[in-house]
Amino acid sequence: MSLTSAATLATLDRTGPRRITDLAVVEGVTQPAMTALVRVMEESGMVERRGDASDKRVTLVCLTEAGASYVRTRRQAGVHAFERLIGELTGDEVEALVAALPALKHLAELESQDREGPKQ
Repeated sequence: MSLTSAATLATLDRTGPRRITDLAVVEGVTQPAMTALVRVMEESGMVERRGDASDKRVTLVCLTEAGASYVRTRRQAGVHAFERLIGELTGDEVEALVAALPALKHLAELESQDREGPKQ
């Protein structure tokens, strides 16, 4: 799976259903490229398109259970990789990481806000 596909699935997991145009902005690709990407992910069962109950003209891209499972598996693999690597650090290095966690969390929140773009 491409990095853009994986990132798009993670965005849908984090933010819920989105319009293709919103996903294109968040992922930094053109709308036609996102349309093609969504088509491929739809064919593989990772996402589905649904109508928006509040606006019948709008189609939303939604994560399927298979897509959500993929995101969970990927995140868990990342957690295990970090656990293994952190286990190789010295006590002082682990303390430095713990001290940096509030700043890292704030950076992640800022990045998430920037990537989400305009709300629906």
